[in-house]
Amino acid sequence: MTTYLTTPQGRHIAYVRTPGKEPGVVFLGGFRSDMTGTKAVHLQSWAEAQGRAFLRFDYSGHGRSHGQFADGAISDWAEDARTVIDTLTEGPQILVGSSMGGWIALLLAQQIPEKLAGLVGIAAAPDFTEIMWAEATPAQRTQLLNEGAIANPSAYSDDPDVITRRLIEDGRQNLVLQSPLHLPFPTRLLQGSADVDVPPHRALALFDHARGPDIRLTLVKDADHRFSTGPCLAMITSAVEDILKGSPDAG
Repeated sequence: MTTYLTTPQGRHIAYVRTPGKEPGVVFLGGFRSDMTGTKAVHLQSWAEAQGRAFLRFDYSGHGRSHGQFADGAISDWAEDARTVIDTLTEGPQILVGSSMGGWIALLLAQQIPEKLAGLVGIAAAPDFTEIMWAEATPAQRTQLLNEGAIANPSAYSDDPDVITRRLIEDGRQNLVLQSPLHLPFPTRLLQGSADVDVPPHRALALFDHARGPDIRLTLVKDADHRFSTGPCLAMITSAVEDILKGSPDAG
């Protein structure tokens, strides 16, 4: 059942929480995605079968949460994630971040490392707003600076992706690949070789940049950005199970 949580910033966040044993698992969705996606629902079914605590939610401006998407930025969505974790979970959690959710997970790894038992990145997209800026045409950059927004066609929706000047500028305040990135817990990065939105070289850049005692990258031949085929979904749950094997608190 969908429930709502009001954050300290006054945003109303929709979430679905499954009770169970800890460490729990928290799913962090992607840019313009929502908690009803294939990966989130698959993980919930797995958690229910395992008796494992699980939490999925929509960032503000996404899915069933309140607010307008174009009003949000990385800082807002990271605040949403931190609030639901601080308020709705107990003990360390395994974060599973898809695309933008991978960036959010890395920000949380810096902010609240004591709350993390592990991290799984699925086509993780840290610092992707810099790619948006780099790929924008001179005319688009001028429009962003002067009008505050542009609209790009989306590969995943009939509605265009609205990219705002605030999104780009706020993204620059949250970059994780330009300063030391320590991940002191088991980290599993899953990446498709056929991903055109987050190409494999971005996963390799993250893998090379991050530091930690147990970081592994798995490159999957022909998998795309959705990473939602049956074998890919099985790899996601296997990555979570692998982290749980090493957790002293896993039931």
